[in-house]
Amino acid sequence: MPDWLKFMGTAGARFVVSKQLRSSAGIWCSLQGLQILIDPGPGTLSRCFASKPKLEPEKLDAVILTHRHLDHSTDINVMIEAMTRGTFNQRGALFAPSDAVEKEEPVVFRHVRRSVERLELLREGGFYTLGPFSFSTPVRHRHPVETYGLVFRLPGRQIAFITDTMYFPGLEKHYAGSEILILNVMLFQPLPVKEIQHLDLQSAKTLITAIKPRLAVMTHFGMTMLHHKPHLLARRLHAETGATVIAATDGMTLNLEDIL
Repeated sequence: MPDWLKFMGTAGARFVVSKQLRSSAGIWCSLQGLQILIDPGPGTLSRCFASKPKLEPEKLDAVILTHRHLDHSTDINVMIEAMTRGTFNQRGALFAPSDAVEKEEPVVFRHVRRSVERLELLREGGFYTLGPFSFSTPVRHRHPVETYGLVFRLPGRQIAFITDTMYFPGLEKHYAGSEILILNVMLFQPLPVKEIQHLDLQSAKTLITAIKPRLAVMTHFGMTMLHHKPHLLARRLHAETGATVIAATDGMTLNLEDIL
């Protein structure tokens, strides 16, 4: 069975999400026969059934939440309910940071957490198995809440998801060796607001240059990235780094067999 990723949404941050200039659904991964959903933001459930072909939430094997912010977590409870058939069938796995489930206002509700067969808290340096493959959370990101990127280790390939974070020296070494690099690039250039801790285009260039993936995919775009047209910025990074760089679009499917 071929492995693929579907970018159900490519919106980043509150304004693109609240205006729905891009969809804010998550990334559906079909890997080694398992169905995994990453960061189910607003509209994920609807996007599953609008997809062609339809994606069936009750067939999910796992949901992974990189951090608790609403543009990543709004649909997590409804997606887990769908995965567990209304919480009546205890099944599937949930991976999430501790502050997504243990705070006074957890984003994953208690009754929903009880419906999964397996709940694991993400941590820096964590290593997790999912059927025939594994993934890790190599480093805690620099972001206002507890946040982790993901490295999937599949037979013959490694896929990195660098989710929301500001760039910091050494970030790239935690994702070294990744043939496919998914980058949340919200900003065209840094903003003079210390609370806005996200990658910008120059940070993406630094990471791509250091990691040298076969393919880099930018997603999770904010207003300034949309203004400068992500597909043109991807061409620019390709010219500047020599790497193959593309900008994800809503509904885009990435067939991994076509890449490696």
